Amino acid sequence: MKPVFFILSLLFSTMAFSQNVQLVNPATLATPKGYSHAAVIDLGHCKMVITSGQVGLDAKGNLAGKDVAAQTTQIFLNLKNILEEAGGTLNDIVKFGYFLTDVKQIQAVRDVRDKFINTANPPASTLVEVSKLFREDVLVEIEATAIIPKK
Repeated sequence: MKPVFFILSLLFSTMAFSQNVQLVNPATLATPKGYSHAAVIDLGHCKMVITSGQVGLDAKGNLAGKDVAAQTTQIFLNLKNILEEAGGTLNDIVKFGYFLTDVKQIQAVRDVRDKFINTANPPASTLVEVSKLFREDVLVEIEATAIIPKK
C-alpha cells in the first residue's frame, strides 16, 4: 500500500507542478532552437521567472554588435522584454549570472547594466569567465532570476 501511495502522491505533485510552470518565448526575441527563453513559475503570492542565458541577438536573430557594450545592451533589452511579458520589470531581478569570454570586460558590462537596474540595491550575481560561448562572435551571456509580486 505504501508504494502505491508514494507513486500517487508523486504523480499528483508533478501534475500540480506542471500546471504552475509556463515556458515562454516572447515574440520580441529571436525564436530559440531547442529551448525556451524563460520559465515562469506561479508561487501563489508571486511569480518566479528564470531566464535562459541571453546573448546580444535582436528579434531577427542578428548580433547587436561586435563589442561587449553593444551586446550587453541588447541582452538587457531582451531581459526587459521577457520580464515585461511576465508582468514584471528589471527591478524584480534578484540574481544575475554573467558569462564572459574576457573577464577584463566586466566594467563595460557593469556600465551598461547600471543604465537598466537600481544601482542602489543591485541583485546578487555570479561572474564566470569562459573560453568561448556558442558562437565565436558572442562575447557575453547573461541569465537572470526574478521574483515578481502579484498585484
